[in-house]
Amino acid sequence: MDLTTFFIQCLNALQYGLLLFLVASGLTLIFGIMGVINLAHGSFYMIGAYMAYGLAPLVGASLGGGFFITLLVGLVLSVLLGYALEWVFFSYLYEREHLQQVLMTYGLILVFEELRSILVGDDVHGVEIPALLAGSLPLSDVMTYPVYRLFISGVCLALALGMYWVFTRTRLGMRIRAGSSNREMVQSLGIDIKLLYRVVFAAGVAIAALAGMVAAPISSVYPGMGNSVLIICFVVVVIGGIGSIRGALLAALLIGVVDTFGKVLLPQASGVLVYVLMALILLWKPDGLFKAG
Repeated sequence: MDLTTFFIQCLNALQYGLLLFLVASGLTLIFGIMGVINLAHGSFYMIGAYMAYGLAPLVGASLGGGFFITLLVGLVLSVLLGYALEWVFFSYLYEREHLQQVLMTYGLILVFEELRSILVGDDVHGVEIPALLAGSLPLSDVMTYPVYRLFISGVCLALALGMYWVFTRTRLGMRIRAGSSNREMVQSLGIDIKLLYRVVFAAGVAIAALAGMVAAPISSVYPGMGNSVLIICFVVVVIGGIGSIRGALLAALLIGVVDTFGKVLLPQASGVLVYVLMALILLWKPDGLFKAG
């Protein structure tokens, strides 16, 4: 492996790890802070990808088109979807056993898959990369790197910094952290914990949908695309520490490096390397890399 190829693989690992963090951070909010095992989180990623595909012609006809306008419209719709789902379904799960949470969220997976099949069919679709980001940066005489992948990394880094600021520097973040530790005490202080959780859940859904929308141009849009993402997201949450945003970021970057270089150097064993990494980290730190907070 020459230096240019190594540098490209490092960029691929960074981009994949940051995109994985973008999905897993939403799961961290819902699973780590609200205590709900949400198996439907991968479906929100799939919904985002299909919104990037399905909204493009509608936005083009009504608002003049554009990938970024489609992202904005899809983000607003995903927030509304998350708010409605929490109000109708998830608000009844906080005091329930984990088995009931698993059964209901698995049922939502089936509902979303059936709705997807009815609305857009079972074909594989592609989403066009916006012209502004369709170029490549030269890395050598024969190698280039797509600008759109750098855009994905930039979006993920911006979101990570934004989440860090919200959780550590704002009153909303303080309330969310307090609500995850002792919801009864937060309620006794006059804070509407139900509304707070509704906002957190809507944010988690929107983040997962945003990840699906920005990933759609490079991964295509296909049935069941959220299932594989869900598994690896739970691995990120467990490695990073349940409820820890910075732990999720570090875990996602580690998984990105292991998965990317594993496929290049050990292709026969690349499918299990991530789970070996998880086992080794949990042997070292059973609670994950960081505790929530």
